[in-house]
Amino acid sequence: MAEKTKQKAKTKGEEEGPSKEVSAEELFKEFREVNVAQFFSKNKQYLGYVGKIKSLTTVVHELVSNSLDACEEAKILPDIKVKIEQLGQKEDEHFKVTVEDNGPGIPEANIEKVFGQLLAGTKFHRNIQLRGQQGIGASGAVLFSQMTSGKPTHIKSGTGKGKVIELQIMLDTKAGAPKIVDKKVVASDFRGTVFSAEFKGVQYSKGQRGAYEYVRWTAAANPHAKIKFKDAEGDTTFDRVIKELPPRPVETKPHPSGIETHDLLELAHHSSAHKVSGFLVNELTRVSADKVAEIQKLVNFDLGISPKKLEWAQSEQLAQAFKKIKWMAPPATGLIPIGEKLVEKALKNLLEPEFVMARTRDPKVYKGGIPFLVEVGIAYGGNAGRETAEGRKMEIMRFANRAPLLFDAGSCVTSSAISSLDWKRYYVQDLENSPLSIFINLISTHVPYTSAGKQSIAEEDEVYEEIRFAAMQILRDLQLFLGGKRRAADQAEKKRIFEKYIPETAKALSKLTGEKEEVLIKKLEKLVIDRFGKDFSKEPEEEKEEVEEGETSEE
Repeated sequence: MAEKTKQKAKTKGEEEGPSKEVSAEELFKEFREVNVAQFFSKNKQYLGYVGKIKSLTTVVHELVSNSLDACEEAKILPDIKVKIEQLGQKEDEHFKVTVEDNGPGIPEANIEKVFGQLLAGTKFHRNIQLRGQQGIGASGAVLFSQMTSGKPTHIKSGTGKGKVIELQIMLDTKAGAPKIVDKKVVASDFRGTVFSAEFKGVQYSKGQRGAYEYVRWTAAANPHAKIKFKDAEGDTTFDRVIKELPPRPVETKPHPSGIETHDLLELAHHSSAHKVSGFLVNELTRVSADKVAEIQKLVNFDLGISPKKLEWAQSEQLAQAFKKIKWMAPPATGLIPIGEKLVEKALKNLLEPEFVMARTRDPKVYKGGIPFLVEVGIAYGGNAGRETAEGRKMEIMRFANRAPLLFDAGSCVTSSAISSLDWKRYYVQDLENSPLSIFINLISTHVPYTSAGKQSIAEEDEVYEEIRFAAMQILRDLQLFLGGKRRAADQAEKKRIFEKYIPETAKALSKLTGEKEEVLIKKLEKLVIDRFGKDFSKEPEEEKEEVEEGETSEE
């Protein structure tokens, strides 16, 4: 019986198993090469196109960022127009987005690749502070448009030299190249670029994550820009606060302590230097002849060889040697902050708060050699915070190189740094329900985004600490301001109670003393003013000193 059961089990196992093995050749029949366009067409979430509201906002984000970068690099005060039109019925979720700028325009030789080829642009290969860094923003928007509407994107661009290029463009995802549907050249002195495309399956919202809010935040971080926004409700103009461009960012060389073996090898092989020693001095920052001598003692090959002959093992030795040497921090000339006064001015103009203050921290480095600095502003009262049905609530306005980050706040270092602070210590008893706008701008030649969607900044320890320190510096003054308001409210309530009983007290005293009530009321009113005064907001000097001492110890 047991033998029969064993035999049945064996038979059953044989039936369940494969009849024959599959060869490697058969398995690899479906092997295909995938280009960048094909990859992103199936993974559009990596570009930030996920969710109906976020997708439309991402389109505006990419185009406005490109316009601001182009204008600033060309030393042109930005005038940008954003228009969002609903096509068809509301349930169709069909919109047309048009963004126009007064920038330098795009040369005819480059325009097709700018809008029709992913990972092509002027930014990725440069170590410079710019909003865009990857070369996929504009072309990604073109790809998203054709994927959702099936229609080409209309581009108009002129350099102000009598000729304007107009294109109807799509992406050939199979070839990974631009596909020109129509092209014409017209005579015109127009200068700038116009992008116009249709999108389906998206939604427009004037709420916290919508395109309008993105433009509003952009105006706060770019006080030199004028932005006109148009939707179904009408036109809104965010006028420029200043008529001066920020200084032009300076391209910086890589810092030794922040460079990896592969990047070092790549730089060396493309160097025009004759010796590795010359390559290190000329193409990395903070490397002097003395530092080269230190490096030579830490590696087992001659730095006099050609950098083109450098091998992986030698490059690895160099990278390890860099970590053993004490370097000066990278130069901060390539970091262009907004500045404390301009952040305060922009927040005042936008929010009309009762209290506003900003701090710009000194430059630091993360990952050993990537320079960055942090700017934090805090606005309280007035129109600060986001408006809700329950009243105004706290908002964190996050930026990277002046570009708003509206999404993925939960995974962003800015949110974790702000939530780590003891807000009650600063008289903010209920942070979430306070009329507070917290402005945070990270400036860097390489922003550590968590994804290609560029909406969240990675948890780098140095960045986290700098945000906390900047916020704590401002919170000292907010504490004094709120403390003054609280004392004023307490004093005003006590004064109100005393004043309430003046008539009754005067009446009783009149009966006891025989003096007229009117005279007694005036005397009692004078006593209340002498006791409480008319200004309750002044901070006692000794309490101010105590606050500063305590706050210093926390930092």
